[in-house]
Amino acid sequence: MKTMRVLVVAPQPFYQERGTPIATRLLLEALQAAGHSVDVLTYHVGEDPQLAGVRVFRAPAVPFVRDVPIGFSLRKLVCDLALLWRLVTLTRGNRYDVLHAVEEAVFLSLLVRAFAGARSALGPDKLDGVGCRVVYDMDSSLPEQLVGRYAALRFVDGVLRRFERFAIAHSDLVLAVCDDLATRARGYATTTPVDVVEDVSLLSDNRPLGEVEDLRRDLPSGTALVLYVGNLEHYQGVDLVLGAIAMLESPPLKFVAVGGEPEAVAAYRARVAALGLEAQIAFLGARPVSHLGALLEQADVLVSPRLTGQNTPMKLYSYLAAGKAVLATRIRSHTQVLSDDNALLVEPTPAALARGLDVLLRSPALRDRLAHSGRRLATTRYSLTQFRASIANAYRRIAVAPLESV
Repeated sequence: MKTMRVLVVAPQPFYQERGTPIATRLLLEALQAAGHSVDVLTYHVGEDPQLAGVRVFRAPAVPFVRDVPIGFSLRKLVCDLALLWRLVTLTRGNRYDVLHAVEEAVFLSLLVRAFAGARSALGPDKLDGVGCRVVYDMDSSLPEQLVGRYAALRFVDGVLRRFERFAIAHSDLVLAVCDDLATRARGYATTTPVDVVEDVSLLSDNRPLGEVEDLRRDLPSGTALVLYVGNLEHYQGVDLVLGAIAMLESPPLKFVAVGGEPEAVAAYRARVAALGLEAQIAFLGARPVSHLGALLEQADVLVSPRLTGQNTPMKLYSYLAAGKAVLATRIRSHTQVLSDDNALLVEPTPAALARGLDVLLRSPALRDRLAHSGRRLATTRYSLTQFRASIANAYRRIAVAPLESV
């Protein structure tokens, strides 16, 4: 396979231990494993990823921006503009074969290719000086994300979709994180090839760095541990769990949520106190990814109560690999991976979630069956080996494919 110089354009605070930056790290490692030379361009905020052989370039610092929250925001928009400036200067001094654009960075990359003339090292198939391939790493649908967050934007949904179609049509390859996003991309009826490259489990055989708390300490005998891992944004549906627990009388359980920004954690702790449920519910805040396996191992049930969405949450792959029973809402975000064979799926309401918890906690045999089926699925379909093979195969395709003319 031809070795290529790849610039991953990541509009995010990299590195941080949260969904998209973790996925970016896995991508960089997969590209290296495939033999490519890899650089990454990202925001001015974020920790050193400490990836040997990967050069990290950062956008100019934006005054007063010390962090960038999840989702669209004014801070993110300003950081994207700074990223564009750095992308222009970086591609003038370096010859990249591929700009691997994560999410909205596809628009920046296409702009640079069209007007700044990023040059390719691939040889005779260069197109009038515009010779750099653009890979669109599609982790979500930007129109869906924006309209879902800001209802007023539904009036310009058609315009947003035309921008999305433009990005897909002018990219050389789209890598969709799930089947539904791939279907959406193909639905625009462009000639751009679309591959599905799903996320993987974050569980590792390495020992955790630092002490992992004992979540079961001080739990009364017979108390089940129900665990959630992830951010505390509204769409994650953690409120459903609070409502469900308030409805349950037996069997006894404790719900523990791991993750979330400090402000969100404090707000949920205050709500739990107001409900008088401190003995049954705990919000721990963020923990290192290296602790994930040890935390999941302590649970009886793992929950993903997400309310809406299409892209599959990364946590599901680790849930399955942990070999624990999974309770999730029956929405498309989940059912692209989960089924009634490997999880208990319920409607996204507190009452349905309460019934699901009751069923699982009363039936160890059902928990064991779902756990075994889930782990088998994670091992056979969502392994790190499979992920790296998918990236390598995608790059073999673009190495020989004609360049997209823009």
